[in-house]
Amino acid sequence: MLIFIPPIDFREESLSMLKLFFDRWGISYKTTSYTRAECRGKHGARVKPDIHTAEADVHDYDGLVFIDGEGIDTSKLYEFRPLLDLAMIFDRASKQVWSIGNATKIIARANIIKGKEIAIPRNEEVLKLVRLFHGEPSKENYKISGNIITIGSSVNLEASMDSLFSDLKIK
Repeated sequence: MLIFIPPIDFREESLSMLKLFFDRWGISYKTTSYTRAECRGKHGARVKPDIHTAEADVHDYDGLVFIDGEGIDTSKLYEFRPLLDLAMIFDRASKQVWSIGNATKIIARANIIKGKEIAIPRNEEVLKLVRLFHGEPSKENYKISGNIITIGSSVNLEASMDSLFSDLKIK
């Protein structure tokens, strides 16, 4: 799996929880961002991406995960065309595309959610984008809709992961 981290103000809790569960379930991963420098989390954690996002090859991964956080909005990542294109490439290759919390803005703006059920965080702006791009809002903690996996918020992440992996039939 390829885990995209916003360059600034990502949610450390989401990243550490995701890594913990990936390790527990034996899923290998690499982190990526649109910087080669360390990414800075909201609470000061620093993570050096394994690869630059521009170098990511869809054929090397089973999926792409977008980590949430204020950096999604601060950097307006949902308007960054190369990132939207990357989400589209993974989607067209029938690879899993995950989003957590407000990172759902990225997959909505990538226009890959039409007709898909999407777990919505308590964020009116995300809800508007999901409706605008013809996604179907769900109040569930997480939703698997084809190859699109959405987790409403990082608060739901820990409670949802084992069930999510079980539903995805990951052994």
